[in-house]
Amino acid sequence: MIYDVIIIGAGIVGGAIFRELNKYELSTLLLEAENDVAAGSSRANSAIVHAGYDPPFGSLMAKYNVEGNRLYQRLCSDLSVAFKNNGSLILAFDDEDQKTLVSLLNNGTRNGVPGLRILGAETVLQMEPHLNSTVRSALYAPSGGIVGAYELTIALIENGVINGGKLKLNAEVVNIERKTVESETTINFPFRHSDDKQRINQNLFANDNISGKEPNIFELSLSNGEKVQSRFLINAAGINSDVIHNLASKPDFIIRPRKGEYFILDRSEGNFVQKTIFRCPSKLGKGVLISPTVHGNLIVGPDAQDISDRYDVSTTAKGLDFVRQNALELSNKIQFRHSIRNFAGIRALSDKKDFIISPHPDVPQMIDVAGIKSPGLTSAPAIAVEITGMLADCGLELIEKKEFNPNRFETRFMNLSTEEKQELIRREPMFGRIICRCESITEGEIVEAIRRPVGATTLDGVKRRCRPGCGRCQGGFCGPQVLDILARELHLNREEIVQDKKNSTILFQKTK
Repeated sequence: MIYDVIIIGAGIVGGAIFRELNKYELSTLLLEAENDVAAGSSRANSAIVHAGYDPPFGSLMAKYNVEGNRLYQRLCSDLSVAFKNNGSLILAFDDEDQKTLVSLLNNGTRNGVPGLRILGAETVLQMEPHLNSTVRSALYAPSGGIVGAYELTIALIENGVINGGKLKLNAEVVNIERKTVESETTINFPFRHSDDKQRINQNLFANDNISGKEPNIFELSLSNGEKVQSRFLINAAGINSDVIHNLASKPDFIIRPRKGEYFILDRSEGNFVQKTIFRCPSKLGKGVLISPTVHGNLIVGPDAQDISDRYDVSTTAKGLDFVRQNALELSNKIQFRHSIRNFAGIRALSDKKDFIISPHPDVPQMIDVAGIKSPGLTSAPAIAVEITGMLADCGLELIEKKEFNPNRFETRFMNLSTEEKQELIRREPMFGRIICRCESITEGEIVEAIRRPVGATTLDGVKRRCRPGCGRCQGGFCGPQVLDILARELHLNREEIVQDKKNSTILFQKTK
């Protein structure tokens, strides 16, 4: 079959586009090279919904940041994803910082960020008493927020699948060819409108200079030997978006990976600050932040290291020490001894100053969505709307799907009332068995995460969906039980269950 649209990359941007397109009567396919969605930058970042005060006025980053921020509350509510509009503070400690705050205030106001104002030191310390008393002032951005970043990515893709989209994992794209489909060819559209075949073919060749002669479809070769075809192609491949672009067209941009390292602190530190705390930004970005997470932890980081290895997510003593020292300049009361996890993520910076969001002039049916650095997470919902409009401008017919379901529900057992818990356990006893004691996650929630339309197949896949292993013991107690549940539900041997990536084997053989 020939899909209307293929999207390469199942991160936050690809997922948002996938869901948006499945609001229409289209055939869509989402391709991901890894064995799960949200496997790249979307699973390892600050999880901040930025207000939009710092992207340059008139840039794509500014436009989509502010538009995306406005969409978050409704989107997360529809998809049963944790989101909190906690606001952010950008701290000034000297005269130069205070000048920067004024500049950020003016820029943010021009960008359309609501409620920005500069607060004096006394007000700042009343809001956040754990900050260093040397703070002079702060820019307050009440529209800033925090979200479950990988949970949102998973939910977007799951909702797209529920509404008719297709997902292929372990589907690395290794070649892209432009081919011609002759007008007399029978084309297998799986759910086209009730119109006849003649109108379908008229639409297919609407943009061709010579019907049936100009290249009008993309044929993608996958690493497993499979080939898939589509009329339109979206390149949302994140850190590899330049590689994908170059398979279909001449080089136009370069992705330059930047690594950032983080601390996650125990829930005992989750109320250390209420707002997301930033230092004034520099050339390397927004700098080290301190923020609560939607799950009740405290996150501190990142640093910014320009690297050559696109897959280097190692943490280093040097990088973590940099984060620690810079965070202590914001607050010297942070209890790093309560750190339960360190991690690193890769940001996909390009050699351009702005997001790259455009059809290529030589290949107008292919749209690059690349260089989506911060505020990419915030911008993703707005980018998805824009891409849909771009596809329409390129000739894709959009007919709204009357039966589109915007909602998705996920059980969070500990958030239920006593009566609701009792009723759920009566109907399904698995919800009465706690597997992860740190996070109070039940067997029922784990089984639900495995059985969902985009279900978990790995230990970390379960962790990203419902959090067993995210607590103080980091899976030391619940990990073996989760592995057993995965093996049972997937009808696999325990030796076949992996930690995360395809070859991250956990068990090899019995020893006794």
